[in-house]
Amino acid sequence: MSKKGQSKTASYIKRTAALVIVLSILGFLAYEGYRVWNFYRAVNGEIPPQLPATEDYPVRGVDISYYQGEINWEELSADKHVSFAFIKATEGSNHQDERFTENWNNARDAGVYVGAYHFVSFESSGETQADNFISIVPKQSNSLPPVLDLELYNEETMANPPSKAKVHEILDTMIERLEEHYGVKPIIYTSSNLYMKYLLGSYWGYDLWMSNTSCEPLANWTFWQYSFEGKLPGFAMDNIPVDLNVYNGSEKEFYKQFGLSPDFAVYKKEKNS
Repeated sequence: MSKKGQSKTASYIKRTAALVIVLSILGFLAYEGYRVWNFYRAVNGEIPPQLPATEDYPVRGVDISYYQGEINWEELSADKHVSFAFIKATEGSNHQDERFTENWNNARDAGVYVGAYHFVSFESSGETQADNFISIVPKQSNSLPPVLDLELYNEETMANPPSKAKVHEILDTMIERLEEHYGVKPIIYTSSNLYMKYLLGSYWGYDLWMSNTSCEPLANWTFWQYSFEGKLPGFAMDNIPVDLNVYNGSEKEFYKQFGLSPDFAVYKKEKNS
């Protein structure tokens, strides 16, 4: 091939590559634009709430506290109603959920992957809140990472939200303590509004558990709490709803990401050792 022909070929390849890049960028922007538009319509009630399809999100779970009362975990976990459960352990520096240990042990015995969550208070230090959590939540294999639940929880915090600096001071201390004790990065639970206010641009590398009952969150989520009104078998109090969640991936990815074993004999060996 002549030099002139080689030059034309190289020029054609460059133009084609540039076109592919431009089209890819435009496609990405169009997709993200659609997601934002869809999100806006959903949260404003212009379209019905969008629920995660089982075929898209096969790993499903709940989050519970003493509020749900007595739970038959064998019944709840049957037929893959629930693969995982986040169980409330503590709140602030002093409160411990009265059913935490019961739920933690019974869920594990039933083959449910469990993680404990802490309801973050803005009235006490991250150090004492971490102490409270560590004092009750065991360090056991085949468990999900600890969760820090970030919410505005009363009229005062809603009317006068804490500063970003204060929230980060509490979170930073707790994250450091929990990561050191449990050997894994904690998960952060929050809503879209609080994510924008406190977390955007920070805490890279930490998995997010996002709450949104209207549609899929825009943030890069690992867990999505999509309903506060779930009705599942296994609860002694039929009139009490339960929060429903999904994991963003396949069952295989779920095991791999959190270092879990699908063999629940691991639980029994650990319990009897």
